[in-house]
Amino acid sequence: MNALILVDIQYDFIPGGALAVTEGDTIIPLVNQLIPQFDLVVATQDWHPHNHESFASQHTERHVGEVIDLYGLSQVLWPDHCIQGSQGAAFVDSLEQRTIQKVFQKGTDPTIDSYSGFFDNGHRKATGMENYLREKGVDQVFVVGLAADYCVKFTAMDAQELGFQTYVFTDATRGVNLSPGDTQKAFDEMNQLGIQLLSGANWHS
Repeated sequence: MNALILVDIQYDFIPGGALAVTEGDTIIPLVNQLIPQFDLVVATQDWHPHNHESFASQHTERHVGEVIDLYGLSQVLWPDHCIQGSQGAAFVDSLEQRTIQKVFQKGTDPTIDSYSGFFDNGHRKATGMENYLREKGVDQVFVVGLAADYCVKFTAMDAQELGFQTYVFTDATRGVNLSPGDTQKAFDEMNQLGIQLLSGANWHS
């Protein structure tokens, strides 16, 4: 049984959003084309309280892109984004949402960020996605969404570590690229862990 995981396809991550990923919106037609080919479709949703401590605005004299120590974890400071209930946190309207069977919200604890759809960044709490997929009999997961070098990468890496056979459609994701080449580095890192990189445009179930 396979599952397609849609990672954070939300307004704040596409052009015009608070943490816009260049060309983030261009993946949506391909994602919509992939969705009907899967037995199960789930989605993750960044869902931050307004005072989340990953926001640069919560730290005096700190700027977006700086890295701080946040309760023992290295934390990139981001612009305020995906605030619970805001338009920026909503899924993009053009995304085909009717067949999404479950949404897993992440980043809800103001003291710890959560890139992966499975756990927070300290692996202190689980979102429930692993148990849900196992209950459904899923053994293969395919990951798409935003952004390649953060939430897609960490979701795929956790899936692989949890024992799911994991694939990423490289043409159905885009990266933040805080540093040039971050997306390619993320793909290389995933590949080294045994995650298989595929072209969604050429894939048929």
